Amino acid sequence: MNILTIPLRNTWRKPTRTLLLLLVFTLGVMAIVALYQVSLVIGDGMEKKLSTYGANILISPGQEKLSVSYGGLHLGDMLYELQPLSEEKTVAAVRSIELKNRISAVAPKLVTMATVNGTPVAVVGVRWEEELLIKSYWATDGAYPEEQNEIVIGRTAALNLGLAQGDTVRLFEQPFRVSAVLLPTGGDDDNVILVDLGRLQAITGQPDGVSFLEVAALCSGCPIDDIVTQIRAGLPGMDIKALSNVVSQRMASIHFVQRLVLSISLVILVTAATMVGLSMLSAVNERKKDIGLLRSLGYSKGRVFFIFCLEAGIIGVLSGILGYFSGFGASFKTLSLLAMAEGARPVFEPGHLLLTCGIIGLVTIIAAAYPAWKGASIEPSQALLAL
Repeated sequence: MNILTIPLRNTWRKPTRTLLLLLVFTLGVMAIVALYQVSLVIGDGMEKKLSTYGANILISPGQEKLSVSYGGLHLGDMLYELQPLSEEKTVAAVRSIELKNRISAVAPKLVTMATVNGTPVAVVGVRWEEELLIKSYWATDGAYPEEQNEIVIGRTAALNLGLAQGDTVRLFEQPFRVSAVLLPTGGDDDNVILVDLGRLQAITGQPDGVSFLEVAALCSGCPIDDIVTQIRAGLPGMDIKALSNVVSQRMASIHFVQRLVLSISLVILVTAATMVGLSMLSAVNERKKDIGLLRSLGYSKGRVFFIFCLEAGIIGVLSGILGYFSGFGASFKTLSLLAMAEGARPVFEPGHLLLTCGIIGLVTIIAAAYPAWKGASIEPSQALLAL
């Protein structure tokens, strides 16, 4: 029997208590590891969800202004004629930036005016597959277009024009079928007619032309300013704006969830460490005779202190190993239940396992420090009097 085997034998003197303590601490570690793994991927998962509720970068043609004044009276600013953007070149430039993996959707639009039954109305050409990636909040009476001669009309525009789902309307002297009517959104979409972008480009004689593009960028892994800077470098002369309020709201939501995960983990860790401390304090009170024998055999206070700390450390390391693998497996189920991280999977890293075991072992040793110090302070004469 030596200073290393004593802690191992002590852990099994009362196997029920040891196993219960190991189980409780393992469950705590499992919860912490699962929450940590979820927090690693939940940022991207949440932002992908949030990006479906609108774009956060706007790309439009550069505007040149001429300030007009006469006789000291400012008459206002006059804009030079805006040239449409090239859809192919602009989309390619956005998709080719260094941070292209942070681009969730690029939705080009061509805006023009038309007259329906003598009433002017704005017509917006969109790429439906991209538009729906950033407009998941849309709800319709009907189905989204599957053919180029089908349109979607906003609720307010439909009421003003007297149109409903299934009606046929003439735009630019060509027939279009209303495939769906948007339910009220409270935005500009209520007042426009949405058509296929390719069809509108052909009708207006602007092949490849677009008025502006909306970009949904994921910002949890990098600042939005970096993405805007890279887009601006690829599209010199364009007016590129980051919708800072949208970005701030999304990042605030993500940071709140991550801070919540951290807070819960700390509460679990402190609770588990308290249980270890109470268990070791109880063990010290029960083993006063053993301590007295060790001290009478020449064991110093430092060696007795080391024995109790090592005993707690063994429990911590075992809990770390079991808890890590359990938590890693539980994180997959947690992500699937949250439906927050499609395509994202926790990645096993040996370094994380070693770090977890080290941290949990250290926490248990710290939790056992006071009981170990109290046990080491027992004098041999005091302990032997209890025999």
